[in-house]
Amino acid sequence: MARTELGEFLRRWRDKLSPEAVGLPAGGRRRAAGLRREELAMLAGISADYIMRLEQGRADNPSAQVVEALARALRLAEDERAHLFRLAGLAPPGPDTVSEHVTPGVQRMLDRLTGTPVAVFDAAWNQLLANPLYTALLGERHGKSRNAVWRNFCDPDNRIRHTPESLADFQAAQVADLRRTASLYPADRRLHRLIAELRTESPLFDDLWRSGAVGQHQSARKTIDHPQLGALTLDCDILAAIGNDLRIMIYTAQPGTPDAERLTLLSITGTQPLTPATPT
Repeated sequence: MARTELGEFLRRWRDKLSPEAVGLPAGGRRRAAGLRREELAMLAGISADYIMRLEQGRADNPSAQVVEALARALRLAEDERAHLFRLAGLAPPGPDTVSEHVTPGVQRMLDRLTGTPVAVFDAAWNQLLANPLYTALLGERHGKSRNAVWRNFCDPDNRIRHTPESLADFQAAQVADLRRTASLYPADRRLHRLIAELRTESPLFDDLWRSGAVGQHQSARKTIDHPQLGALTLDCDILAAIGNDLRIMIYTAQPGTPDAERLTLLSITGTQPLTPATPT
């Protein structure tokens, strides 16, 4: 019965959402005004076949990651998201865990900032969403490298240019920020598993972690070495979404500069579809 209710909920919300409401083109004649399964699948980062099986009650026990991705793709508010978790037989994430919920308002902001590289991270620096221009600028990330801290300590494939001094300051700030998050969410098992893995994989992270520093990652000017366009020097600002500790990372260029011209060129030639976090 719960799976039938889950399927009805997914179909009903999919039918309620127009493509324009989620930042997609309408795409010619359509049988219904709502989203196609394939469109919801693209937004959620899961297969259209799996969505069909969920809607038909033929799929058992969707994971919390899948339910979170569907809630995000369907633009659900907090209470609607909690209801979706319960229909899936799962307890909604509590306030003692890092929230992955991207509010509809933040989603709409991403839809409108098409000419600006924007990504949304949770409090543990897991990338939840990135708009096409952000992905074109910094590259697409998969697996553990969707976490910005992991990427900067354990993944050498990084387009952001650093001097030894700026890299040391940046990494120290990231560790201090993650320590602050760990103090705010002491019961979050995924967060503490990430920290344990970072301490095992990176001696530098472990040394910085043992220093005990607590702080927040700050905005800065960064130079990005793009494989086709060369170097772009951009301002990287980090905004906070009050209530769920989301971090919204925005890159902008000073108007009238070569960097602004390269960013405009990238928005024309180098973009690709919205990049959601792929459930595991």
